[in-house]
Amino acid sequence: MPANIFEGLEKKGSVFKDKQSLDHRFLPDNLPHRREQIEAIATYWLDALKHITPSDVTIFGKTGTGKTAAAKFAMNQLQDFAADKEVKIRTEYIRCTDYTTEYQVIARLCQLMGRDVPYRGWTKGEVINAFRDVLKTQVYGKRIILIVILDEIDILLKNDGDGILYTLTRTDNVSILSISNYVDFKKFIKSRVLSSFRDREIVFPPYGAQQLVDILGERSELAFEDSILESDVIPLCAAMAAKEEGDARYALDLLRTSGEIADEKESKTIKGEMVREAKDKIEHNKVTDLISTLPTQQQRVLESILKLTIEKEEIISGKLYDTYKELAKGDTVSYRRIFDFINELEMLGIISTNTISRGRGKGRTNIITLQCDKGILEDALYSV
Repeated sequence: MPANIFEGLEKKGSVFKDKQSLDHRFLPDNLPHRREQIEAIATYWLDALKHITPSDVTIFGKTGTGKTAAAKFAMNQLQDFAADKEVKIRTEYIRCTDYTTEYQVIARLCQLMGRDVPYRGWTKGEVINAFRDVLKTQVYGKRIILIVILDEIDILLKNDGDGILYTLTRTDNVSILSISNYVDFKKFIKSRVLSSFRDREIVFPPYGAQQLVDILGERSELAFEDSILESDVIPLCAAMAAKEEGDARYALDLLRTSGEIADEKESKTIKGEMVREAKDKIEHNKVTDLISTLPTQQQRVLESILKLTIEKEEIISGKLYDTYKELAKGDTVSYRRIFDFINELEMLGIISTNTISRGRGKGRTNIITLQCDKGILEDALYSV
């Protein structure tokens, strides 16, 4: 046995040359099939180079459609282009899963711009005043223009309301780029804020299978040495991801996990069968992680859906609630609350609902369908 355990592991070698390039957070020098969207962002930001505050921008698209990468790419390009011009432009990126209140976002912006502001202890007014003071800094005799990227803004709005938009849209020289997976996120914004949040919208469509092949092809050149991938690996990853609504993150995850499986097997090549193993592994981990974060009552609702699915029963809300009451054994929530759970489970992609007509005089009924593998869900539910 080697003196240090890592010495032995390192000698085993790896199929990877640079695993980081398969992380969805990695920003490559080229973003295939997103030129149009990047140029649209740049067009709106062009005003900043003339020292005019740009319009607010909102970009929509499902998970894995390149929204964050495109916004960061445009941000870096703007900073590079403005570096030798007589205009001071700052671009700051905030991920709203990390900063979930207006106070936290404003405090973070202050810190990024050099003002030491605590994450708690001040009033909201004090933090906002500190932020606006920072923005009064003069460069080339003009005030700074700040572009703030708020990624997954729907989480912030749902958690803390629209105060952040109210503050930023009423602060001079500030432009907002909002990123959301949901087209209807503006339902969280009150009319008084919408009146000043006159944003320009850019839609990011899902990637097609061939587009995903192109993306994986470029990333694989960074990630692996030559002759590591068998010919069917990239097309298989792309086809599987295309079925997941064109999710490039999922495609990259499949390729990276396939490489990790190859390393575990001490294989010098990545084979198609490893992609199928990777799919099962990712799906299992994804469902297990989701289930572990759900409240107990919501887990019981999901357990009820699983039970009815196994019994091949048509799942309607009344039957689901009866089954849920049996499993919960007296510790239950109201029938109305069940609908909230169903909506949340659908947003997570674990189930789907479909409204059907029963015919004249019989009204319409919502049918609930499980969207993940029964075996994986069963393992996840009974391991938490």
